[in-house]
Amino acid sequence: MRTTHATTAEPSGDIEGVIDSHPAPGGHSVRSRSQHQRRKRIVQAAAALASRGGVEAMQMRTVAERAGVALGTLYRYFPSKMDLVVAVVGEELDLLESSIERRPPGAATPASRAVDVLMRATRGLMREPELADALIRSLIMAEVQTPFGDRMTGLLLRVSADGLSIEDATEEQLDLAGSLASVWVQELLEMLRGRRTYDQIQRRIETAATRLLADV
Repeated sequence: MRTTHATTAEPSGDIEGVIDSHPAPGGHSVRSRSQHQRRKRIVQAAAALASRGGVEAMQMRTVAERAGVALGTLYRYFPSKMDLVVAVVGEELDLLESSIERRPPGAATPASRAVDVLMRATRGLMREPELADALIRSLIMAEVQTPFGDRMTGLLLRVSADGLSIEDATEEQLDLAGSLASVWVQELLEMLRGRRTYDQIQRRIETAATRLLADV
């Protein structure tokens, strides 16, 4: 879903605490902007490491060094490695949602629109299979709550049911969209293990979407 994980390290030493919270145009403080940029840089550094060596490469000290922050600062933003993985997943979902907003699926049926989204996500993730494998495997073993399932379910509802939100969906609609998202995750894992081709995944997703979203 991304094209680059480029990061720019700060000068040696972390500057947190140096920038004052003076108001800035638009009502945001210099400090809050700096914190946002620092957090983003940390997440990008973690994603870049995972894209080359999986979760094992996302050592907290290595992430801190690549992002140009002190190790203590990293732990203030992300108390554990899994919290950092969850943040990387969130950024990947942000990129997918932005792509969907720029270019919404134009297929005629709910199932076809859902397939468009899932296969677009598949292509994006498979550009960096090490990262995809790290994220999917970590989500399965996650000991912290992740936004992945709910956000994918919400995205599938929006594209397949004319903008339907999670809040307005029925329990059955939520279950159906959530089941389709789960099928996709499992098929993606099989592809990463070398047991599925892209065409096989697409065929299976099309079958599942046609059955699950027939009445959405």
